Amino acid sequence: MSRYELDLDPVSHLTADALGQPGQRVFYLQGWKDDRPQPVTVIIEKIQLQSLVIGIGQLLEEIARRQPELPPAGSDYMEDKMHISPPVDPLFRAGDIGLGYDPGRDMVVLQAREVVMEGDDPQAASLVRFWCTRSQVSVLARWGAEALQRGRPNCPQCGQPMEPEGHFCPKKNGNKKK
Repeated sequence: MSRYELDLDPVSHLTADALGQPGQRVFYLQGWKDDRPQPVTVIIEKIQLQSLVIGIGQLLEEIARRQPELPPAGSDYMEDKMHISPPVDPLFRAGDIGLGYDPGRDMVVLQAREVVMEGDDPQAASLVRFWCTRSQVSVLARWGAEALQRGRPNCPQCGQPMEPEGHFCPKKNGNKKK
């Protein structure tokens, strides 16, 4: 595994979305920088996108609390610009995703680190940093939440995703207790 670090500072656009049919979708995080010929794409898990949506909301609330003089982050977007763009040639599968904030620049950093296989050196994992405005991550969170809703519906009884061909609900047969 060859290690590299890539900083998109700043990104001109950032999105996350899923490709494929519900239940078989692959989730991606994708960013553009004006001086790069193609987008930078990383594979992420659905749970990572869910956590990212929540984390961005919490981060933006904390920034607003600590710096009330800042204008609020916008969250308006054009849907056709938010879908994953070709080429979809991911650099790696993300193992860790993190958020940070640089108050001096009023920039958020979204960091994706390559998944490390058992026995591999964690220091050999590649890393991408997407430097964004608060509005860019706010849009990402809003769009990401909508992308998550386009998947399989959840069972109203157990909360698990339901397959199109049917759902075996553990709550109905008494095997799952809360």
